Amino acid sequence: MSWLNGADLRMLERYLDVASMRQTLVSTNVANVDTPGYHTRDVDFRGEMARAMNGDVQDGMSPFVMPVRGLLARPDGNNVNVDREAMLLAEVQLQFKAATAILRSSFAGIHSAIHEGA
Repeated sequence: MSWLNGADLRMLERYLDVASMRQTLVSTNVANVDTPGYHTRDVDFRGEMARAMNGDVQDGMSPFVMPVRGLLARPDGNNVNVDREAMLLAEVQLQFKAATAILRSSFAGIHSAIHEGA
């Protein structure tokens, strides 16, 4: 079993930060489905992870939030697509579960090494 080193933990931390921010944005988008003029916002998940891998992110730095382009707007100017948001919410939940499973596995290995070595 391989344990996570410091760089891996920082990357996983950023992954969870971006996933959490994206979940918040998706929830906000759904909450504003009936708000006239509201425009869907999102995080470029892959772009944020690429920035993190390149070391372009400092501790506590929030992911870049941007409007989503190319969505059809209703006559009131709102462009929230509930089906799109539901799909993104399911995707974010899977991403979050995968990351926490990696953390859990790594910490279980460390816990086992500590208790078996005692």
